[in-house]
Amino acid sequence: MVTRAVSTWSLHRTLGQYKGPDSSASGVRVIDVEPPPDALSLLDLPGELQQRGYDAVQICHFHLPSRSPSYLGELRAALDESGIVLDALLIDDGDLTGGAADRAEEWIGEWLDTATALGARRARVCAGRSAPDPRSLQASVDRLVRLAASHPDVRVVTENWMELLPDADSVLTLLDATGDKIGLMIDLGNWSGPDKYDELARIAPRAETCHAKCRFADGDPDREDFSASLQILKDAGFSGPLALIYDGDDNDEWTALDTEFEIVRSVFG
Repeated sequence: MVTRAVSTWSLHRTLGQYKGPDSSASGVRVIDVEPPPDALSLLDLPGELQQRGYDAVQICHFHLPSRSPSYLGELRAALDESGIVLDALLIDDGDLTGGAADRAEEWIGEWLDTATALGARRARVCAGRSAPDPRSLQASVDRLVRLAASHPDVRVVTENWMELLPDADSVLTLLDATGDKIGLMIDLGNWSGPDKYDELARIAPRAETCHAKCRFADGDPDREDFSASLQILKDAGFSGPLALIYDGDDNDEWTALDTEFEIVRSVFG
């Protein structure tokens, strides 16, 4: 049975569209956005998720207002008290294949330390922003494996995302080169085009966690596409966390997520 989970990106508006000060791998300070008074705090999110029937959460790195030991301890305690599993810390910046790859690796390593402190099961890292040629793929493999080896208490995963992993060939080449040292978070909405389903089917057996992304148009979900993508996962025997992803125009994020989960249940039961 799949786990009902959600990414905090799907609740970006609910959390007040907050971005923390250390959100950029380049070191450029992000200007803090003061959340409105009615915004849900990250510390209160686990209790809200529990009340709404969720089992797990994935937290975007930029939603953390602080990485002080005291704050991380508070957040971990809130997760534990609510019974909400932190499936993954989503590290949404850093290019392991570009000109600043050394700094990116160091910065990602610092965030992996944070993931460990929070007790996250996984941390998702972008494989790279370069075209998937043999040199850039190997550079990413070397850095990902090194990061994983230096952070044994958190499972490092990457995603079929950004320029280095635009298709199944590049994803499988990278994963094969890392052995079992790096896992896969599959995103159902990152790829498009006529061969989307065939491409997803090739990598689905390697997925251990998922971004279940449903596209919305004028408030209505693309049920056909989302159902077809979920069916690929089911056929591959997927039984991990399904982190619902919503980034449509309607500000009522909770209702949209309920709609997505209804579709998930229609496929997985």
